[in-house]
Amino acid sequence: MPRTKSSTSRRKRKKRLLKQAKGFKWNRKNLYRKAKEALMKAWDHAYRDRKRKKREFRKLWQTQINAAARQHDMKYSTFMHGLKESDIELNRKMLADLAKNKPETFEKIVDEAKEALEE
Repeated sequence: MPRTKSSTSRRKRKKRLLKQAKGFKWNRKNLYRKAKEALMKAWDHAYRDRKRKKREFRKLWQTQINAAARQHDMKYSTFMHGLKESDIELNRKMLADLAKNKPETFEKIVDEAKEALEE
């Protein structure tokens, strides 16, 4: 049986990888080994930061809710506890949006939370 060479498949694999490295700086865009290393690191960061992005947004929403709640003389933790007691099921993203764009509605929610805590 004749020996087969991998030149076509190797070229195809390298071209695909170098195409993905387009836009990288210096040798990382046109040298195969450097491009492969850069892509491995880029994919690693992308995977990690997809998880981190969710954490950072949640932190941002908590900060915004805390700032808005403190304008109504409540801490974030007591406000969230009051919401749980009053069976208001709004997520942090919605609460932060209400606090920013509709403060009068947020004020009503804060009043509901205060009433639930007083009972």
